[in-house]
Amino acid sequence: MTVNVNPDTGLTRAEVESRRAESGYNEVAEKKKHPLLGFLRKFWGLSAWMLELIMVLSAVLGKYSDVILVGALLVINAVLSFLQERRAAGVVEALRKRLQVGARVRRDSTWQVIPARELVPGDVVRVRPGDIVPADVKLLTGTLSVDQSALTGESKDVDKPPASVLSSGSVVRRGEGNGVVVLTGAKTSFGRTTELVQQARPKLHIEAVVTKVVRWLFVIVGALLAVVVVLSLIRSVPLAEMVPLVLVLLMSAVPVALPVMFTISMAVGSKELAKRGVLVTRLSAAEDAATMDVLCVDKTGTITMNQLAVTEVIPQEHSTETDVLIAGALASQEANQDPIDLAFLAAAKERKIFDNAPTFTPVSFAPFDAKNRRTEAVVEQNGTRMRVMKGAVRTIAETCGLQAPAIEALEVRVNASAAKGYRTLAVARGPETGTPSLIGLVSLFDPPRPDAMQLIAALRGLGVSVKMLTGDALPVATELARGVGLPNIRPMAELKAAIAAPGSTSVDLLAGVDGYAEVFPEDKYIVVQHLQASGHVTGMTGDGVNDAPALRQAEVGIAVSTATDVAKGAASVVLTAPGLTNIIALVEQGRTIYQRILTWIVNKISRTILKASFVSIAFVLTGKFVVSVFAMLLLTFMTDFAKISLSTDHVRWSKRPETWQIGGFVTVSVVLGIAMVAEALAFLWICWSRFGLTTSDSALYTFSFLLLLYFAVFSVVSARERRAFWSTMPGKALIVALAADVLVGTILTRVGVPGLMPLPWSQTLAILAYAAVSCLIVNDAIKVVIIKWRVPAAVA
Repeated sequence: MTVNVNPDTGLTRAEVESRRAESGYNEVAEKKKHPLLGFLRKFWGLSAWMLELIMVLSAVLGKYSDVILVGALLVINAVLSFLQERRAAGVVEALRKRLQVGARVRRDSTWQVIPARELVPGDVVRVRPGDIVPADVKLLTGTLSVDQSALTGESKDVDKPPASVLSSGSVVRRGEGNGVVVLTGAKTSFGRTTELVQQARPKLHIEAVVTKVVRWLFVIVGALLAVVVVLSLIRSVPLAEMVPLVLVLLMSAVPVALPVMFTISMAVGSKELAKRGVLVTRLSAAEDAATMDVLCVDKTGTITMNQLAVTEVIPQEHSTETDVLIAGALASQEANQDPIDLAFLAAAKERKIFDNAPTFTPVSFAPFDAKNRRTEAVVEQNGTRMRVMKGAVRTIAETCGLQAPAIEALEVRVNASAAKGYRTLAVARGPETGTPSLIGLVSLFDPPRPDAMQLIAALRGLGVSVKMLTGDALPVATELARGVGLPNIRPMAELKAAIAAPGSTSVDLLAGVDGYAEVFPEDKYIVVQHLQASGHVTGMTGDGVNDAPALRQAEVGIAVSTATDVAKGAASVVLTAPGLTNIIALVEQGRTIYQRILTWIVNKISRTILKASFVSIAFVLTGKFVVSVFAMLLLTFMTDFAKISLSTDHVRWSKRPETWQIGGFVTVSVVLGIAMVAEALAFLWICWSRFGLTTSDSALYTFSFLLLLYFAVFSVVSARERRAFWSTMPGKALIVALAADVLVGTILTRVGVPGLMPLPWSQTLAILAYAAVSCLIVNDAIKVVIIKWRVPAAVA
């Protein structure tokens, strides 16, 4: 395909459509795994193996009805788990479509930003530091340094002069330029689609906590079952009858629905956040946001409007305001969409300074770099080349050869403007080679967002301390920050010196400080590391390529709406609108998810203790297994999968950052488990002869099944609330799931499922009432007392 195109105009709309019809979209067709393979994997794993072993043992014993019933449970478990995970995968796919690599493209003589997938061969694109190259691009202008490590494994940056090809997926580190797309999609050198959403499911903090809890549950259940096995052998209970039940009780400690519960919780949370302008690139981001207690924010775009405007032009000797603005505008680049560049260009356009000015032809342009702190261009006028630049006042003044007294005089003016919150840049011009001359100062103002002070106060109300980090001079930063409630701004050099001092690693040097000025992008990484070493869970906002290390290091890396592709790829969250409003939504949603999962943990521990202890102690006391293998299996799956609905439950998010130190809640869980064991055994003793349980094993199995089922349902209702259970209304999905459990479980005992015989309605209702009173009155009161004692912050 020919890529002939005029670099000054780009393709027309008709040419774009024609080329897309021929080459397709700029994407690589994903090789999706067949859904059947995903479904079959549900029959492989610890829980599945235990069920399959029970089926084998039942077949050997000739209990074919048990084989059919257990097999049906195995299939139902696989279907439910598969459907829920497919639903979660759909949410992630939707996020991928919303968060795509963008490309600056010139079409119909106009620069615009479009999704990279819409590029076609022949498109004229512009790439800057921080951009992910969106297709194979032949460089037309500019010299770049690119990182190809993700493609070739080579860690060293590669220089790319004009006429060289930039491979799709490489990252621009330095320089900028225009190029023409030569290959797209699968035809590119490496045949990969550039993506920002990270599909790998990271290890969650809460999973590590649950793993430790489950390990202890196995120890407890294993010890109880060891007693049962020894007594069974002493009492000559057939081993073939004992082993299946032992396996089922062990399986009760396995978090069968846990992976689905986590995935659904995170996916549902991510979907809710997307509606509120927060795109999650890692599903763990919401979980991390629950524990975040410090948020470092860049000034521009979060605290300010990111709408810079020229407020004052101060020409130097022998220069005019027009001279200053012409040089400043020539040292700017509209295609970059940089706020400072756009402010100069807007001022030049507003004052029509180019209408009567000679024609300037651009020769080269060097973008802003954090090291030289300026932009620079070479332009040609009537055959003569001229160099123009704009940037930090001291940097430009030193480049122009000014002496210390002159520089100090300039800084007096700068500080006067800074007291008003203005940012001042210097503008210079001169011959292409040689020393330029300073021709003027330009003051810019980026007004604070009207909601900045309220939003910072709201974050503080959530227990999140806000630290402002800005590259602005200290006077400018101090004036602006004071207006939004951040009065104590310090110079970054002060923090660096303190960190370098011996014994500072574990001392919180940022305590009482509201932020730092004169911060270089690489300094943000130092700030994040120090906060983490001081025990803080840190959030960081950023937008540039140099912010990527800090965004990746922070537990919650937040790329603002104007961020580069590299920053978005490094972050775990991308905002789609300016300001901090959406960050508050992230914190609240993260804490909501945390509370839902905490409810699952509390209930899982207490119910596992109930099931294993009730069956084991009852066997010791009565010499009988009081529940059948099938009844225990049915109970496990009915209750575990009903609890998946906790992922959408209506809960009260906390006003303080959460913590993974949940020892207090483990205590609550154990106490509740022991209380339910005592209550269940007491009711078994009361009903032993009254309900005729001594003469009929089927009646005993039904009694125990209903007792454990009703306890499971009502214990969830109590566990979901840290205060009294009636403080908040459960979500509709949870109400429906729990009601379905009660209804289905009760009906199954009425229709005569093998091993379960119908009990008189009076007995069924008595069991239901006893479980309700035990869980919702007695145990709920115990729960509130223990939480106030062990975790008082949860009810504060």
